[in-house]
Formats: sequence, C-alpha cells, structure tokens
Amino acid sequence: MLKEFRAFIMRGNVLDLAVAVIIGAAFGRIVTSLTDDVLMPVIGRIFGGLDFSSYFWRMGPVPANYAGSLSDYAALKKAGVPLLGYGAFATQLVNFLIVAFIIFLLIRTVNRAAAMLEREAARLRRDDATPVAPEPEPVEIALLREIRDELKARA
Repeated sequence: MLKEFRAFIMRGNVLDLAVAVIIGAAFGRIVTSLTDDVLMPVIGRIFGGLDFSSYFWRMGPVPANYAGSLSDYAALKKAGVPLLGYGAFATQLVNFLIVAFIIFLLIRTVNRAAAMLEREAARLRRDDATPVAPEPEPVEIALLREIRDELKARA
C-alpha cells in the first residue's frame, strides 16, 4: 500500500496540484492584504469611515457584563452579540472579485498565447508542406470535357 501511495503522490498532476494550492494560498494572502490594507480604507474613507470591515448592524442585545465599545465589531462578535457584518462581507466580496478578475486575466492570456502558438504551428506546417501533385482527373470528367468542347466547336 505504501508503494501505491508513493506512486500516486509522484504522479505529475498531483505535484502540480500541490504547487497550485501552495501558490494559491500565498496569492490569497497578497489579495487579502491588498484589499484590507489598500482598497478598503479608500472605500471606507469615501463612505465616511476608515475601517469599512467594521460596519455592522447589531441584531440582538449586548450582554450585561460587556465592558467594551459598542462600535467595536471584533469585540462585540467575541462577546457573542448577534451582528450582521455587512462591512466584513463587502471586504470578502472585494477579495473575491479581485481574485476572479486576476484569474480571468491569467486564463485570457494563456488562451491567447495558446491560440498564437497554434496559428504559428499551422503556418509552419503549411510552409513546410511539400507541394502535392494534383490527383489525376477521372476518365468520366475528361470524356465529358471532350464532349462539351466538341459541342461548342459545332455551334
């Protein structure tokens, strides 16, 4: 069983998938930082606050023993207060849109490169192809041409 597992792990597609997951995780952290540290403060500033991810609606009562700020999303959430965190959702939505757009650009570039390579390969196949002699004309066609030419000559 260990040999089968080792063979499975060493197959190319499994290694490719592992590399993709590792790169994807690192890319996700970069996008999260871009969103949290660059984009969302700008968006929050436009909408009147510096931290857009802290926008929320309180959906229930605050515990009596809660001593923190009523505007601190993280503290209220930790205290168990039911919250509708639309700012945090908006942040995650922007994260998703950034990742989706970058993946779209990546796939678009790969597709264009593949199409360009295919066109180049087709051009090379055309250029390298040796001219092929035309196939001989069937006897029936030749006979019909002779009849046509003879009829034209009589008229």
